[in-house]
Amino acid sequence: MIPTDHPRARSLMTRERLVDGFRRNLVVAEGLIAHGRGEAFDYLLGERTPEPAIKAVRAAAALLLLSKNAVLSVNGNAAALCPKEVVELAGVTGAKIEVNLFYRTDERELAIKAELERHGARQVLGVGERASARIPELSSERRRVDPDGIFAADMVFVPLEDGDRAEALARMGKGVITVDLNPLSRTAKAARITIVDNLVRSMPALVQEARALKGKDATTLQQLVDNFDNDENLAESLAIIRGGAK
Repeated sequence: MIPTDHPRARSLMTRERLVDGFRRNLVVAEGLIAHGRGEAFDYLLGERTPEPAIKAVRAAAALLLLSKNAVLSVNGNAAALCPKEVVELAGVTGAKIEVNLFYRTDERELAIKAELERHGARQVLGVGERASARIPELSSERRRVDPDGIFAADMVFVPLEDGDRAEALARMGKGVITVDLNPLSRTAKAARITIVDNLVRSMPALVQEARALKGKDATTLQQLVDNFDNDENLAESLAIIRGGAK
């Protein structure tokens, strides 16, 4: 039992959700290690959402609303941490949901699909034979995508992504939005918009922002996107992390 007055109670609860996801076959052991790496960056952020991330969330929400064929890519960690918010974001923006895994097994795909459906998803792409298309120049299992999902998308939201696929998606001409606590990662640099924040904080904020912007005219949304500079935002995020490391 985690005491609610523990100074890092939320972080410890997040770990528990991932461990529970591991036991339910959503998360692999390697995903636990990846979370620990991200948690170190979050510690330097002060385990709070910094101003650059708030700006990135707003631009990301606008870009998702502008996109004609957006897809939310879900891996095991994302399914364990924020399945409800993934489904809500898809509902607000009209985006599709697709399972995409580095450590892919039929059992994991079905477990993640069931978890998303349990939180209200009506259609989950990329499972089983649906993942019949291939991302060029990518050899990992993440190359397998749904021809009606990521392969055809104009914008792909890839939280907790590996750099290989983020770069490959960018080479295909697709816009990439990501959540990555490491502003120096290849994913962060390849993306059109990078939210340097913890997923458990940024996803609820992204849903809230998308709801606030829903119904705004395309010109207003486009201005929010055009005024966002990812390189500048990453530099600001890195400065905050370096400050926390002192």
